[in-house]
Amino acid sequence: MRIKKMSLLLLPLAALIAGLAIWGPEALAKYRDKGILNEIKTQEAETGTAGYRYDMSSNEKIYILSKCLNSQIQPESEQNAKIREDSMNLDYQELTGNYAMVVSRKDPAGGEISEEEGIELCNQGIRKLKELDILPDSVNELTQRSYSAAMYSAIDVPEPRNNVLVWKISLNSGKQNFNKENCLLDAYVDADTGKMYEFYVRTDISRWEDIDADALIAAWAEYMGLDQPEEYEGTNPLSETTPYFKKYVFTGMEERNTIVTVGFYEGINELFLKISR
Repeated sequence: MRIKKMSLLLLPLAALIAGLAIWGPEALAKYRDKGILNEIKTQEAETGTAGYRYDMSSNEKIYILSKCLNSQIQPESEQNAKIREDSMNLDYQELTGNYAMVVSRKDPAGGEISEEEGIELCNQGIRKLKELDILPDSVNELTQRSYSAAMYSAIDVPEPRNNVLVWKISLNSGKQNFNKENCLLDAYVDADTGKMYEFYVRTDISRWEDIDADALIAAWAEYMGLDQPEEYEGTNPLSETTPYFKKYVFTGMEERNTIVTVGFYEGINELFLKISR
């Protein structure tokens, strides 16, 4: 009799358990959905360009860029006879040689390229170089009407993860008798940091003796985050189209060095700092 009563008590309990097994998960899911649906949730996500380009040191960057610039056929300054040529627009699969400058279609964030962005970035660089006494205060900032900006990838072809994204800034000086006094003529600017790798600029300085090349290169090296420069020994006096220059050496990659030149053209008062030949 007692066993029969216990069986009668267990039947409702079994039915309750069976009901929970069938309807419980669905009810729990609906309860959880109420806390999720129609509610805006925020979550921090990594953005930017850190993931798609290998992080190189400043010394490695100037080495790669110098090699890529040297692989091009281009004059060292407006003083040369030829006009500086733009890099060829090539697909990566078609590249030959160890180093190449390739036109880039996207900015560092993967968006459409805006010339205005490159020109403003260069203006920021000019202001900083003035603060550091690398450029004279008389140098004018850029205007969008007078300058063009193009983005390039400087690529180590056998190791494409070694690449530097730069803006090439050029003065549009097609007009006859264009006044270039205190104007930037050409520059290469890092597209990520805005730092200026190379520049040619007309100044109000009239003599090489008024330029402290050692102080200038030391300030530029600190600004770029490079190690301290050493004076390059055994310089060929015919290596430049001006007698007024001084060369320095920086550590590059794979026990190879980068040569950086500070120079001046008297008569046209053109100061330049370059990492290319």
